Amino acid sequence: MERKHFLKTLGASAAFALAFPCLHGCSSDNEDEIEGEGNTPVPTGIDFTLDLEASENAKLAENGGFILKNLVVVARNSEGEFVAASQVCSHQGYEEVRFVDLDGGIFYCDVHGSRFEQNGTPINKVDGATAKTLKIFKTELNGNMLRVFE
Repeated sequence: MERKHFLKTLGASAAFALAFPCLHGCSSDNEDEIEGEGNTPVPTGIDFTLDLEASENAKLAENGGFILKNLVVVARNSEGEFVAASQVCSHQGYEEVRFVDLDGGIFYCDVHGSRFEQNGTPINKVDGATAKTLKIFKTELNGNMLRVFE
């Protein structure tokens, strides 16, 4: 059987499946930087203030809302309390942690599905192992000003 006839009988999807490993092996080294562990360090020295009346912070007016600032997720949980955590996931260092209004509110990284309690405790196992604790920051409300700090 000729190669051309063989590939026609397999169809395009099967041909792609056979060719994909070869194509992937030829990819650039930049991919390793994106998928590597610890590609973003957890923020340190955090100490900033948010004006809750400012338009850029409007999402914090509602329970379950959150904003991102200085690699920190600042959220208002279901009880109306302000919580803050590192936007950098403790699993592999991706800047993808967000606040999800689920079970009173959790921190969630959608890269590998890591989930954390509001105190930073990991909820689930990812890749067969439990992630490290997510870094949590203190919050202090003074009028309309919310301070986020270590």
